[in-house]
Amino acid sequence: MGVTSETLNEIDEAKQKDDLKILEAVFFVSGRFLNMQDLISLTDLNPLILADLIENLKEKYDKQDSAIEIVEKNGLWKMDVKGEYASIINKLATGSSEFSKAEQETLAIIAFKQPIKQSVIIKIRGNKAYDHVKKFSDLGLIRKKKIGHTHELSLKDDFYDYFNVSDPDNFLREGDEGDS
Repeated sequence: MGVTSETLNEIDEAKQKDDLKILEAVFFVSGRFLNMQDLISLTDLNPLILADLIENLKEKYDKQDSAIEIVEKNGLWKMDVKGEYASIINKLATGSSEFSKAEQETLAIIAFKQPIKQSVIIKIRGNKAYDHVKKFSDLGLIRKKKIGHTHELSLKDDFYDYFNVSDPDNFLREGDEGDS
């Protein structure tokens, strides 16, 4: 009994299903944005296969009418909860697994004091804040504008989308009686 093209198709489909499950597990456990290099090293799959699998996973969650989605931002991907369920998750979560407490504090200062010079952030938060600023910039959350020997930092619109804040004008302004 020889191997038929039908048998080969079944083998290919089984392999693709396994690869999809591996990718899904990687996204689930990581809880953060991953670039293609991260995905390659974590799954041992080639980038072309990964690109197809990411699309398949996106479609899978769309078809299932799931609360989960695969989010893509600047060539980075992560599994996340859809925006309409964010408030429920925020009640459960005491902090973000994606950002350390130190990163959260740095981002909070930028959000509250924007526009703020990077040199001021470094004075307040220390040298580790350079890494924080780079991460926020890579994720497209903040804008860096060169001013002299430093950068002026401010939030980008993507920040508000990322944290599911619907009205940027009211962000951090409730209870702030106009004293800036």
